[in-house]
Amino acid sequence: MKRRHFLTLLTAVLGQPYLRAAESLTTLTRIDRWNLSHDRIFLGGEFWANPMEDWRVEKGWASCLTGAANRSIHSLVYDLTQPNQPFTLSTELMRPATLKKDHGAGFRIGITADIADHRARCFANNGYRAGIQGNQLILGKKMVPLAEKAPAHTELTLVGKPSGTQVELTLTATDPASGKSLGSATTSVPAIELTGNIALASQYPAPGDRSANRPGKHDGSGYKFRNWQISGDAFSHHQDRQFGPILWAMYSLSDNRNDDRFVMKLTALVPPLGEKDNHTLSLEVKRDGVWKKLGEAKAETDSWTATFRVPQWNESEACPYRISYLEKHSNGSETSHSFTGTIRANPSGRPLRIGALTCQNDIGFPYQPVADNLVKLDTDLLYFSGDQLYEQHGGFGILRKPAVPAIHNYLRKFYQFGWAFREAMRHAPTICLPDDHDVFHGNLWGGGGVPWNQDAKGPSRVGYHQPARMINAVHRTNCSHHPDFASPKPCKQDISVYYGDMLYGGVNFAIIADRQWKSGPETVNTSGARYDHVTDPDFDTSTLDQPGLSMLGERQEKFLEKWSKDWRGHSMKVLLSQTVFAAVATYHGARNGYLKGDLDSGGWPQTPRNRAIDLIRESMALHINGDQHLTTLVQYGVEQQRDSNWSFCTPAISVGYPRWWKPDELKTPHTNRPKHGLPDTGEYIDGFGNKAYVYAVGNPLDNPQKGAKDRYEVAHNKASGFGLVTINSAKKTYTMDCFRFLVDATDGKASNQFPGWPVTVHQKENKGDNIIS
Repeated sequence: MKRRHFLTLLTAVLGQPYLRAAESLTTLTRIDRWNLSHDRIFLGGEFWANPMEDWRVEKGWASCLTGAANRSIHSLVYDLTQPNQPFTLSTELMRPATLKKDHGAGFRIGITADIADHRARCFANNGYRAGIQGNQLILGKKMVPLAEKAPAHTELTLVGKPSGTQVELTLTATDPASGKSLGSATTSVPAIELTGNIALASQYPAPGDRSANRPGKHDGSGYKFRNWQISGDAFSHHQDRQFGPILWAMYSLSDNRNDDRFVMKLTALVPPLGEKDNHTLSLEVKRDGVWKKLGEAKAETDSWTATFRVPQWNESEACPYRISYLEKHSNGSETSHSFTGTIRANPSGRPLRIGALTCQNDIGFPYQPVADNLVKLDTDLLYFSGDQLYEQHGGFGILRKPAVPAIHNYLRKFYQFGWAFREAMRHAPTICLPDDHDVFHGNLWGGGGVPWNQDAKGPSRVGYHQPARMINAVHRTNCSHHPDFASPKPCKQDISVYYGDMLYGGVNFAIIADRQWKSGPETVNTSGARYDHVTDPDFDTSTLDQPGLSMLGERQEKFLEKWSKDWRGHSMKVLLSQTVFAAVATYHGARNGYLKGDLDSGGWPQTPRNRAIDLIRESMALHINGDQHLTTLVQYGVEQQRDSNWSFCTPAISVGYPRWWKPDELKTPHTNRPKHGLPDTGEYIDGFGNKAYVYAVGNPLDNPQKGAKDRYEVAHNKASGFGLVTINSAKKTYTMDCFRFLVDATDGKASNQFPGWPVTVHQKENKGDNIIS
């Protein structure tokens, strides 16, 4: 075996970068491998690119495809933590001939965030600049002319020499072809300002530059970089922070109740690879101390997902798994990568514990308090009910079309979800539903898959705005690991469907899409500025309940009717969908944002809403959902109050757009307030005329930013958090905990939960045989 090939395989086993197994940073060490990468979007697991879709590896360079400002590449595995120690950074860069307006390029160091997390720092726009712009060097706020005219291809070297509380920085530009120095600049900086992420930057943003956080035209006018090197004890190495090429995995385990018995399905996610890259991954499991290969799967090249389906799974014992990927380099060498986790045993003879989550606005990214609690609680199942991303995730806007660039734009935002929660997901089955923001809609009325209604006005209209090809990629990234779907038949535009069921831990879960078939609000008249908002408290919302409107659609209604009557192999049921079937919010967006009715809620259309509840009443299922950014515990009523199922709408992981339920201050009539006497609870008629018994609600503060020192405290004040549901089949009970964002969910403090929780509901209460009062 050649020494180079041996070292590559060795370093992969040791978890170190290429040719780094025995080296220290006493000499300049290359931290990129772009010279060994095939052409592709993915720059390597050691980096985060802002935004991913604007970068490519091309002929050994990391090339920015746009001349738009503020594009960057952050090192994930190295950061500057000891500025009182000497350091050096070096890179080659290439200024493109097509660049119309040069804002400069080079290094950004000392990038910080309001929390101490390298992932959060990847999206910060601060840091100390050290680069080149035309024929002058940039060093902080200094602009120093070069002694020689800079060629397009230049090498930059930044040297830091500590002196007390200061660091002397010297930036030198060199002509790589001749080795001749083109000039240098020196300044002194407080050492504390240099601690944080290190990054390469193309087109430093200028004040007022509107391109800095928007999609850029891919015309090849951005800078290129290669041979990024660092040295010095100022840097810390964190190889465990590598993210990719196996990003994360999600899996499910379900009793199919046929010859397949239990089926384990697992999807591994990889970033967009190149045509010459290896696209095949393998799955192994460890049984009796020996790793056994179960098969291979090829990554689908829109969603970049590789899915494994294993029937007749031995569900009686936990089993370690390992996903392997062999990265093949342009010089013929190879690097082996793996991602490991545990396929849990099917819970038997004990309660089933579910972590229930929704809505992760990246103003709270990476949501570490919630992620840590999930790991500590070690739940049997994780359920994400939608909005794994929002359009502003990671900045740089959204792309509507063409489909492939729009998919890349989506994937980059979706990857933040896995980046935050992969440690919890690697050891627990996960159900993950897409919702409106996942497909770049503020609200979604899917209409059975129709294209966006071009004849309506404003954003509130039926249909999908994004290309169907992108919608299908969204469905695959979220749901391809789910148990087999009830029907493979797509809806309109050949958009895939994902409704079905899962039997796990003695509980049968119905998984549905409560917006994919929903009618659009432009079909009715709310007499307001928006089709979907009823702002007049005196408006008769019964006029909005028009014939022929749909919520779940005929296919899913037939599925639920059958599912509710099928009790094979289980004694408890749960309905999983995106949102609550009631309008339990009085203020939207701000404390003066009163709405009588929001047609995005599951309270409209009323007749299909009631029909859905009638279908699930026989199942006695608890409905677990999210979407509203406002946690509630509600019992549905159709013919009379409290005659139907309970709903647990979980807190948003990180609230962006806030909502409040404050009927008391509006003097909304209510009856039968629960014994706990909490405000804004009791039997209400919601804004659409639906019956809803509100047992508990977790309202945000009116001014969540007041007194908050960082994003996590703001998230806490905005009523962010997560739910925990414990299902006891022996006692026929569902116990619901509702945890705040910034707590330790394992320490038993009552203040950890929102007012009114925890609550235990008996199974028979989901058909109106009530015990709670």
